[in-house]
Amino acid sequence: MKSPASICGAVRLGEDAVNGDGSTTKTDIGFGAQTRAVYAENPRLSKGRLFPETESPTRTPFQRDRDRIIHSSAFRRLKHKTQVFVYHEGDHFRTRLTHTIEVSQIARSLARALRLDEDLAECLALAHDLGHTPFGHEGEDVMHECMAPFDGFDHNAQSLRVVTHLEQRYAEFDGLNLAWETLEGLVKHNGPLLDSDGNPIGKFKGGRLPFAISEYADKQDLLLDTWPGSEAQAAAIADDIAYDAHDLDDGLRAGLFAVEDMREVPFLADILVDVDRKYPGLEESRRIHEIVRRSITRMVEDVIREAVGNISELDPKSANDIRMAGRGLVGFSDEMALAEKEVKRFLFARVYRHADVLAVRKLVARIVKDLFRKYQSDPELMPHPWNVGLGSLGDTETARRICDYIAGMTDRYAIEEHRRLFDDTPDLG
Repeated sequence: MKSPASICGAVRLGEDAVNGDGSTTKTDIGFGAQTRAVYAENPRLSKGRLFPETESPTRTPFQRDRDRIIHSSAFRRLKHKTQVFVYHEGDHFRTRLTHTIEVSQIARSLARALRLDEDLAECLALAHDLGHTPFGHEGEDVMHECMAPFDGFDHNAQSLRVVTHLEQRYAEFDGLNLAWETLEGLVKHNGPLLDSDGNPIGKFKGGRLPFAISEYADKQDLLLDTWPGSEAQAAAIADDIAYDAHDLDDGLRAGLFAVEDMREVPFLADILVDVDRKYPGLEESRRIHEIVRRSITRMVEDVIREAVGNISELDPKSANDIRMAGRGLVGFSDEMALAEKEVKRFLFARVYRHADVLAVRKLVARIVKDLFRKYQSDPELMPHPWNVGLGSLGDTETARRICDYIAGMTDRYAIEEHRRLFDDTPDLG
């Protein structure tokens, strides 16, 4: 097995194998100019924005996008949105915001090793959860149930809706007016959404694309039948790596399972043996950290090694070659993919389906469902400006307005709204 240095070195020094002539593309606009491979996204060649803007003399388009995302209201609200544990359960558990920051760190590390555009990879990681509801996946499941008569709910599509419509900050347009490459990567970072005939595939097969995606597709073609660029693929796999690692960490620290329970997963058992051999008698909190950090490192190194091989085999000459490859190139090896599935199965049984977690999920599900039904029966109960112009909306448009409002809530605000409208708000403590 190659060391981390040799893996990264293979990317930096082995460019001949990837680019043919060893050429690289270097951006010379803005601060922090970097050398990137020819298959990386080049901000100078961006397809631009839906609403044309004068380019910044100090930042690339992807740097501007990153900054716009960080300064958005939706990004700030992530700090009070559940990852697994609701905010009242402790200050040291992950929130959507801390998860997002961890994903962006891993995505940027992958991008640097693979000579991709680091700013775009980071940008996509920072934006990937902007559409999540309060109360984590339980909130999303309930929202999908409530919106079932109105094309359902999908947090990825909602993220697109946030950055193209719901953020209303700028004088000349709704949304953040992000670059084409950012929007493309945000929508299809997990792969294409349509086949070559324009039919939905993947989880949308046999149905329709979510409203937010199909609506925006009428305004700007995001090539929904191709794979995204390497940066989006890096952000997507970074999400999986961060998710697994921090849910192990939070689950352990919450006492939902013990360190020794991880021995039932070969990948984790091997790490545990390594830690205990090197640090016998290590105090539990440090032992947990050593396990988690090694999990991240092994997965990251596997992705880099696999991506280097895939890219070398394809020999792409442009970012578009990555899109047209017909498969993802930045991801786990087959061996690591199987190991990661075992980790997820362990987490599902020990964390997500733990009695304590399920008890809270049941309570928060009621909060979201109550709010939706209450607003549906009397939309005027929503505050300004959400209750403006409701008389001109049909049932579907009203439901979507309600959905947008609730999806943007933090955990705390959802609880406060429930207390305002009901006398029997669940006690999550």
